[in-house]
Amino acid sequence: MFQRVTLRSFRTARPFRTFPIRTRAAVMAAGLGASVALGAGVAVAVGVTAVPGTESTAGAVRAQAVAQAKAAQAAQAAKAAKAAQATKAARQAEVAAAAKKAAAARKAAAVKKAAAKARKAAAARRAASWIDPVKTYRLSARFNQAGSHWHARHSGQDFAVPIGTDVVAAHGGTVVKAGPNGAGDGPAYGNAVVIRHADGTYSQYAHLSRIDVRIGQVVTTGQHIARSGDTGNSTGPHLHFEIRRTPDYGSAVDPVAFLRARGVTV
Repeated sequence: MFQRVTLRSFRTARPFRTFPIRTRAAVMAAGLGASVALGAGVAVAVGVTAVPGTESTAGAVRAQAVAQAKAAQAAQAAKAAKAAQATKAARQAEVAAAAKKAAAARKAAAVKKAAAKARKAAAARRAASWIDPVKTYRLSARFNQAGSHWHARHSGQDFAVPIGTDVVAAHGGTVVKAGPNGAGDGPAYGNAVVIRHADGTYSQYAHLSRIDVRIGQVVTTGQHIARSGDTGNSTGPHLHFEIRRTPDYGSAVDPVAFLRARGVTV
């Protein structure tokens, strides 16, 4: 049953039986090397790996820093935007205030211009129109009325007013007579004034208590010229008013009709 094995036969025998052993040895060696290599790798890996939790903490710190930086940038941007908005609002307020001031100035200028225009128009109307020689009065002796007080007939219209009443020019013109003794027309008129007008007519104011114009003076419609009185041939305080064709006595026309024809309510 047993085969005798000699050295020769051993050497010449087929090595199929030893191959598995060598193979297993090689595999075992390889495995051992792999294990050693793997162990060394694991050891090296363990040597360089951070402590558990450190990496996540560092990441959280970095994330927090980034978030804080972004928040600071956002806050700075918001602050800058707010400052810009405030500057814009202030500028808009300045522009609005300047516009309001300019509008007020334009309005004031327009009002001033309108007032000046109104005054000019009123002056033009006064220059072109006639008015009553006194403001408040009562008509007394009328034109061409007969009576013992006059040499012939009454040459004007009497306006009953208190002494010292303001007497004005019934129309603009130039003073050609002014003084006592009827300004040259006779003592019956007392203190008197005669004004020449551009249309060739003359107005006379008599029985005055005071004369406030002089010969050659240019007056406007409604301008103060004297104070009413009771001088000359007078039966009481009043203004004797005439419209004449010449500066002298004897050329008078009905003053009431004359004034009414020019739109004056007498």
